[in-house]
Amino acid sequence: MKYYKNKICRAKQTRRCLVCNESTKELSPLVDSGHGDGSEEETEDDGEPKICQVCGDKSTGYHFNAMTCEGCKGFFRRAMKRPAQLCCPFQNTCVITKTNRRQCQSCRLQKCLSIGMKRELIMSDEAVEKRRMQIRRKKMQEEPVTLSPQQEAVIQELLTAHQKTFDMTCAHFIQFRPLDRDQKSKCSREPNSNRFTYATMHEDAVQQTISFVSPSFPYFSIQSPESKEKNRHKRAIFTSLPHFTDLTTYMIKNVINFAKTLTMFRALIIDDQISLLKGATFEIILIHFNMFFNEVTGIWECGPLQYCLDDAMRAGFQRHLLDPMMNFHYTLRKLHLSEEEYVLMQAISLFSPDRPGVKQHSVIDRNQETLALTLKTYIEAKRTEPETHLLFPKIMACLTEMRSMNEEYTKQVLKIQDIQPEVSPLLLEIISKDS
Repeated sequence: MKYYKNKICRAKQTRRCLVCNESTKELSPLVDSGHGDGSEEETEDDGEPKICQVCGDKSTGYHFNAMTCEGCKGFFRRAMKRPAQLCCPFQNTCVITKTNRRQCQSCRLQKCLSIGMKRELIMSDEAVEKRRMQIRRKKMQEEPVTLSPQQEAVIQELLTAHQKTFDMTCAHFIQFRPLDRDQKSKCSREPNSNRFTYATMHEDAVQQTISFVSPSFPYFSIQSPESKEKNRHKRAIFTSLPHFTDLTTYMIKNVINFAKTLTMFRALIIDDQISLLKGATFEIILIHFNMFFNEVTGIWECGPLQYCLDDAMRAGFQRHLLDPMMNFHYTLRKLHLSEEEYVLMQAISLFSPDRPGVKQHSVIDRNQETLALTLKTYIEAKRTEPETHLLFPKIMACLTEMRSMNEEYTKQVLKIQDIQPEVSPLLLEIISKDS
């Protein structure tokens, strides 16, 4: 005991010695406690025991300007934040120890104040939460981001389903009805333009095909029904429509098989499965075809076949769908997504809880949230580019853009079917409003 009484306090920023209680150098207030709890804290590694000045328990450092334990630190914060008046049931002379510190809150608070604990050093709840968020953010930046085993399993299941149901060689495409292009026609680049067209295609023919689809075209107002029916067979033939009908039917079947392979999709009720497929099929096909899009040439390179924008025009689709669709493909392809990111994007589109006819909104919403978080974590864990943090928002923006194109696509398919009824029953079923 003599050792401690004669010992000179070596703490550089303490108010009083732990044993002799003599005042020493003034302690400057510390804002950062290291724990984000609104207290100040300083620890010393001089080998001496540190004792709480309130109850004598083991101290964890300086809190609110005094050496205290965690228990007294929390007690002081709570006592200062509540309006209740504390009253000692005895004579205000209670000796506070580790064992009895909870018996008299009034004397314990007075002891806190007597050793120099300051109310003004207590941070507000908002400041405490902000500080905790900063600490969490700092830890996240320091620690490498890794995918959880559950997220790894989700990605693997999606990849397996995609590889089983989508043939990346596009070998089946040559079995579809031909595009019926001119023998000398091919996809080629127009000078000084990002748009691609047939080399032998006459602009007048294109304009006639597009105009016939539009209700504003004069033939709709001046021709008799007999003439219109006759022209429907002679002039308004969408030469690429048979091929696109076969292609779309094939892709729809692949999308259905892709969805049925997923565990979380099979767990849904049948009505919701149908609603999700109706809403997402066009978007999933769009994402899938982006894998074949050449951002330099503007051509979809699908194995043995190549597709241009004019192929879709020859199938009856109009520019107010095709123009934003081309912009979408350029935007998404420039992100240079991996196969994992593509399949996660397809799954996020599939599990959209706001599709018409969906009943189990909360279940589907949780599935989509899991998929979105998995995509975000995958990007943070696998990508090292400087602007990696912008990739996830850009992908989500592309998903939003597809929703508006989906509605326009449905309108144009119905118009094409009205002019040239060769659209497949499966596609008509997908775009129908009935659940």
